[in-house]
Amino acid sequence: MVSTFPNPASVDLSRIRLSIRSLQPQLVEWRRRLHQQPELGFQEKLTAEFVSQKLQEWAIEHKTSIAHTGIVATIKGDKLSTQHSALSTDKVLAIRADMDALPIQELNEVPYKSQYDGVMHACGHDGHTAIALGTAYYLQQHRQDFSGIVKIIFQPAEESPGGAKPMIEAGVLKNPDVDAIIGLHLWNNLPLGTVGVRAGALMAAVECFNCTILGKGGHGALPHQTVDSVVVAAQIVNALQTIVARNVNPIDSAVVTVGELHAGTKRNVIADTARMSATVRYFNPSLKGFFKERVEQIIAGICQSHGANYDLEYWSLYPPVINDIKIAELVRSVAEEVVETPLGIVPECQTMAAEDMSFFLEEVPGCYFFLGSANAAKGLAYPHHHPRFDFDETALGMGVEIFIRCVEKYFV
Repeated sequence: MVSTFPNPASVDLSRIRLSIRSLQPQLVEWRRRLHQQPELGFQEKLTAEFVSQKLQEWAIEHKTSIAHTGIVATIKGDKLSTQHSALSTDKVLAIRADMDALPIQELNEVPYKSQYDGVMHACGHDGHTAIALGTAYYLQQHRQDFSGIVKIIFQPAEESPGGAKPMIEAGVLKNPDVDAIIGLHLWNNLPLGTVGVRAGALMAAVECFNCTILGKGGHGALPHQTVDSVVVAAQIVNALQTIVARNVNPIDSAVVTVGELHAGTKRNVIADTARMSATVRYFNPSLKGFFKERVEQIIAGICQSHGANYDLEYWSLYPPVINDIKIAELVRSVAEEVVETPLGIVPECQTMAAEDMSFFLEEVPGCYFFLGSANAAKGLAYPHHHPRFDFDETALGMGVEIFIRCVEKYFV
């Protein structure tokens, strides 16, 4: 069933310059081609070839095969700034777009449906890539309208296992050094014609753990001869909820979710092992390391009280997405020029979902924002990672317009 969303805010296409509106059919064509050929993380070979081919056609300098399939395009503006020209022309703004798809079987019956069984663009990354291509094309054709240097980063593997960090390690923020970075996510949690932008924490850090409870199996009628791993695991699951309820400041949002719990083979057999997998989410960077310590304390204490042992594997995946105040204000001011205000700007748009854009934002100041893309009237309001996910492609041109205005305003 399609989620219920408010009607899209008024989308005044006159706010999008004619040269970008005329590019809209191409944006749709590129997006749909990418949608038909989705590729998983670090396997985006056809996607990267397509991006590189377009950049070559437009004579845009770029490097390929970064962190396997990543691409970085560099476009230098020709405009001479009237103030501080030597400084402003040296400034570098990066724009980041992710390219990977998800291991999901698409259920949409559309002409551009995925051609690959079990793989689908179910999160809008095909749209992100199309928007970045449109931005690159426009900037190359209008170099006289901006000063400075724009790096456009086409990143692999955002969904998993994460391509941002390998790209950073490969030097994409160097030579020339990036001063600031922006990126967007098409967002079906917001209607078309809205932009979610805020300073500070936008998306959560994500940590994960797997734990195996090692008990002693036996007959269900003779529990005194056993160490019941199911009972131990059940107590652990309940106790883990007290971390957020009683150990985290109520002002700080956090989540501990045990998503998997597997134990036993038969109703009258007490299982000797129980396995659980969980995710931890939080916004406050100061909580890094806290959950790992507290999770193990709880598991160890409960296991000891029952005479069980445990095997715990805990790791950090992504840090929180923290937007810089000045760059977030830049994006907000630009968004106000593109969408109807005040309803078009959504400042309280935090989500416990995670994004490896966070690694870029740890290195340089920047802003990641949400571009509303849902349109329930057209049946385009399924959530991200749903097999029927799709979005209103009007958002593509809006994304290009916002990026272009950010470039022009950043280099003033």
